[in-house]
Amino acid sequence: MGSERRERMRVLGARLRVLRADAGLTGAALAQQAGVGQPTVSKVENGRMVPSLDVLDRLSRALGLDESTAGEVRELLAAVEAAVETGSGSEVDGSAGLVVDEAVRGARLVRSFQCVVLPAMLQSAEYARQVFLTSPHLGAEAVGRAVAARMERQSLLYEPGRESVFVLTEAVLRTWPGTPSLMLAQLDRLLAVESLDTVRLGVIPWRRPVPVLPRHGFTLCDRQAVVVEAFPSEQVSTEVDDLARYEEMFSRFEGAAVFGGEVRDLLMQVMGEFRELEATLTR
Repeated sequence: MGSERRERMRVLGARLRVLRADAGLTGAALAQQAGVGQPTVSKVENGRMVPSLDVLDRLSRALGLDESTAGEVRELLAAVEAAVETGSGSEVDGSAGLVVDEAVRGARLVRSFQCVVLPAMLQSAEYARQVFLTSPHLGAEAVGRAVAARMERQSLLYEPGRESVFVLTEAVLRTWPGTPSLMLAQLDRLLAVESLDTVRLGVIPWRRPVPVLPRHGFTLCDRQAVVVEAFPSEQVSTEVDDLARYEEMFSRFEGAAVFGGEVRDLLMQVMGEFRELEATLTR
């Protein structure tokens, strides 16, 4: 994260904190009145999260801001977003999924297709650690910070007003780092997330042909940007043609996937196989 961006996030957060104090509200009261999670208010005020425009408008209304002040905080948000603008088709130094983490934060609708690695928003802490350890640019301390940030960001899955749709190939469930016990914990996490009202989790079983041979994973953020996860870096595009192409691809993959009870049954089956594998390896 660049120093300019951090500073602009700090300025936005500090301004909102002052406005909340002026309104005589606690963070919890503001969160309740705005219809957002209390952690969201805390992270925004402390410069650790960029709110979406919708969240900012909710906070502004809950604070009773006049048109001029509401416009001021919108301009502060625009300044933050300008500091992280990637441009159309530009390449970003975002190894190990860091770009995806940043891009999904402000999106209200996230749709992610993955054919090898689990989506960042669904990873357990140990799985994420294995992902970040593959990056040659991150030392042990940086890996720890990246894992912690990813776990914090997953609170977005529980935030009302957001929708997340994940489509995986069955290969993702069977491509495992670390140990079988790590994957057992990870699959248990998928079962928990699948039950959320804000999440749809689909898997394309191996018994079904894929509509298109997948070459890489990608994540659509609202209908404004797509993050293409290539090796060794990620690319963000806002080109209309790119968005249309990936929208169509996601729709085709989604149509081939199973959801609901079929996904839960598949997860339980794969967990059983990992238990057998674990028992074999520990003999």
